[in-house]
Amino acid sequence: MNVALVHDWLTGMRGGERVLERIAAMHPTAPIHTLVWTRGTVSAAIESHPIRTSFLQRLPAADRRYRWFLPLFPRAIESLDLSGCDVVLSTSHAAAKSVRTPAGCFHLSYIFTPMRYVWDLEDVYFPPGRFPWPLSWYVRRTCANLRAWDRGTSSRPQALVADSRHVAERIRRWWGRDADVVYPPVEVARFTANTGGRERYLLAGAFAPYKRGDLALAACARLGRPLTVAGSGQERGRLERQAPAGSQFLGWVAEEAMSSVYGSARALLFPGEEDFGIMPLEAMASGTPVIAFGRGGALETVGRGASGEALARVAAGGIARVPGGVLFGTQSAECLAGAIGLFERERFDPHELRALAMPFAPGVFDAAYREVFERRHEEWRRNGKDSHGG
Repeated sequence: MNVALVHDWLTGMRGGERVLERIAAMHPTAPIHTLVWTRGTVSAAIESHPIRTSFLQRLPAADRRYRWFLPLFPRAIESLDLSGCDVVLSTSHAAAKSVRTPAGCFHLSYIFTPMRYVWDLEDVYFPPGRFPWPLSWYVRRTCANLRAWDRGTSSRPQALVADSRHVAERIRRWWGRDADVVYPPVEVARFTANTGGRERYLLAGAFAPYKRGDLALAACARLGRPLTVAGSGQERGRLERQAPAGSQFLGWVAEEAMSSVYGSARALLFPGEEDFGIMPLEAMASGTPVIAFGRGGALETVGRGASGEALARVAAGGIARVPGGVLFGTQSAECLAGAIGLFERERFDPHELRALAMPFAPGVFDAAYREVFERRHEEWRRNGKDSHGG
């Protein structure tokens, strides 16, 4: 089969790029089509493929300011030339799933989320009052147009795969479609269960407003607990200004060093609602418990195997011990502080925590993804190769 890969943009190695890397390894000669690419920011394995970009690549500062061109995403993704392809495999959290494919081509799209900044998080990314009129009118109109386009092009892939049950439900709600669920790969082999001393709490990641790092800072300040912050992003400056005395900011930490950062943490604080969330599993693979907001993907990782009673308590806004740590059900500093208090009265075995992360190993992803592809491709072939894509 003549396979083409499509990804939103290649500007850094995050969870989405790890998924792309695994899928690309299954098709080592397939070209990767993307909106923009910053050379050297993704793995050598990804960059070993031919990479073809959209016209956004030629716009000023597009490699750094590509989000400014959000209104152009529909035109840009639809401009990609996939002629001659038999199979298109897209990985999408923005526009990639809406690529146009030729007639008779099978398209399977792995969805990290429907475009979050125009659906669930519009008011977080574009808060009311942030822009003066008439710019505020233009922003709202653009978001509405993007929602209509996102929903209208959701039928283009013949099959959808969600990265969690949480995202599958979002796909059903916004697009009216069903999706298989295949959890993302987590490189659990890079981590070991540390049984040594642990003193400081940890906040880590690429800091965006919806991740609510401010709650971790406020909770640790309230309790007088030391906090280490590892990561960077648009919110880092604000977090540093809000940090209580004794907070330690490491900046962005290389992958090979994160094992020791996780392994020396008392617990990972995870106060945002994530579509899935790989960091909690990396922490658990290091024997580190997680204190997480009990919504989204954390229910399927930190809360995996929890009792119905515990999950009901969290759903009602309370806190509960679960196999991977503690979940809190109200997204506030007060509730997170209460969760830290409960955590400090409990005991967690590092090896048991690591065992909870093992079902998310890369080999499990590979087998599950191949199974879904083969099943959905065969269904499409038997049904007469009904083509969306146009």
